[in-house]
Amino acid sequence: MDYLQIIGQNKLSGSVKISGAKNAALPLLGATILSKNILTISNLPNVVDINTFLKLLNMLGSSYTLQDTKVTIDSTSINKTKATYEIVKTMRASILVLGPLLARFGHCEVSLPGGCAIGQRPVDLHLKALEQMGAKIEIKNGYIEAKAPNGLKGTTIVFDKITVTGSENIIMAAALAYGTTTIINVAREPEVVQLCEILLDSGVKIEGIGTNQLVIEGSKGQLLDINDFSIIPDRIEAGTYLCAGAITNSPITVQNVIPKHLDAVLNKFIQMGFGIETTSTSITIKPAIIIKPVHIVTTEYPGFPTDMQAQFMAIATIANGVSIIDEKLFENRFMHASELIRMGADISINGMVATITGKDTLYGTDVMATDLRASSALVLAALVANDTTNIHRIYHLDRGYNNLEDKLSSLGANITRKNN
Repeated sequence: MDYLQIIGQNKLSGSVKISGAKNAALPLLGATILSKNILTISNLPNVVDINTFLKLLNMLGSSYTLQDTKVTIDSTSINKTKATYEIVKTMRASILVLGPLLARFGHCEVSLPGGCAIGQRPVDLHLKALEQMGAKIEIKNGYIEAKAPNGLKGTTIVFDKITVTGSENIIMAAALAYGTTTIINVAREPEVVQLCEILLDSGVKIEGIGTNQLVIEGSKGQLLDINDFSIIPDRIEAGTYLCAGAITNSPITVQNVIPKHLDAVLNKFIQMGFGIETTSTSITIKPAIIIKPVHIVTTEYPGFPTDMQAQFMAIATIANGVSIIDEKLFENRFMHASELIRMGADISINGMVATITGKDTLYGTDVMATDLRASSALVLAALVANDTTNIHRIYHLDRGYNNLEDKLSSLGANITRKNN
């Protein structure tokens, strides 16, 4: 099994181009189920989750041609409506076929999802909303069986809590529904916004894009003419490379980014003493005189993203003082802390609050990745550790980071993928 070997304490410099956003690409791949035409998607990240989703679409009857970061998809030939456990178990985002399949065919079976260890992310909000739109839903033998033989009906949906994939599923379902759907307390993440913008460009009438309330006029079951488009840059990948600059106290530039998507993250870098410079498509982090501690509370966009929490914990382990991280979204998202402690970090956990006391030195050792973002925290810590760190179970990293070791190597890191 592959692992990463990192020899720490190298200064970094240079620039790195950020790939397309995995979390934007996944719902947009799901949206191709709504299309009556062949379309091409550009800036697609080459990561495992994307390849898994393409495989799922293929199993449903789609065909596609993938070339580098561009995929041409023909979903007009979809003739199956069952997303099987064998593929759904590997990736929670497979649930994103539920809304579009049900809206297009009036019935589908989707395995209950798996593929993540960071805590409960139930799909009950998706199902409740679809039921409000007239669907009959049963859970049988581990599958969601959904039926709406006369199509989904527009209605008013109020999410009890903000859900990104739930918002995306219902937005796609509403695009083909009969009548007008109002979605209140909808997620505002850039990835949700791009989904809405692509559907709008495809002829769906949508009001309130970028706000917490959407009004969507459905196409009455008519498939959409979706134009070619390009995936937005991955704000989490960009933030992770900026963290690499921060933890090594090195100047790093990330290119092909949308800086406003990272406002909350950039604000925390500034609070920690780092310099930040932006252009319309790039962000540069500059070294701090003293790396200050930080207080972080994760929350939905536009707040500080939970997907950047682990990376900032890594920086906090070498900051000059005591940092506090309050994880508000997922109850089991500090699994990387025990591995950082193995490297010499001073971290204590009380429920969903982590207290990190910065230390002068981390030590290389063997550590194990537990989820996607936890993996990146271990990589960051290894960049400054004294001696060699071996990071195992890096298949988690491969789910969401495109060419990580090559990109870090180009910045000056001593990082090698090995196989034992």
